[in-house]
Amino acid sequence: MATKQRQQVRKGAHGGMQLVLTEDVQHLGKQGELVEVKPGYGRNYLLPNGLATVPTEHNLRLLERYKQRVVQAREAKIADLKVLAEQIARVTVQIEANANEEGHLYGSVGAPEVAKALKSKNLNVEPDMIRLEGPIREIARYAGKISVGYESDADVKGLVVRSTEKK
Repeated sequence: MATKQRQQVRKGAHGGMQLVLTEDVQHLGKQGELVEVKPGYGRNYLLPNGLATVPTEHNLRLLERYKQRVVQAREAKIADLKVLAEQIARVTVQIEANANEEGHLYGSVGAPEVAKALKSKNLNVEPDMIRLEGPIREIARYAGKISVGYESDADVKGLVVRSTEKK
């Protein structure tokens, strides 16, 4: 009676499991790379969410064909992101906030408010893309960085002004 062999996941040089990424995973690798991760991370996060697959011979053959299409799509996406970065660098956003007579804000202005102001200018920017040195607490002109992805950054200029709305 023949027994069915269970397919084992390859072990890496450091004892972790080897997986092929099907999507870009931040701080781990790009799509199509063979990576070594701890077994729990692969089994409980990467594989169930479809971010990685087991590197079988069949998957590796499919991966080689797929890599060419991925490279072309990535280059097109990088070109689009560079255009977005140039558009962001040209724009100065104005953010209204409640402040006292000395110019101190009653609250603070952070990444969500900057992202909302950029979206009002038809620039698709999420709050987690924006890096500020800290929360903005005074009325002034500020600058920050936006990471649009693929090592592309854009400088954003913002002007925080006192709200004209009276209650």
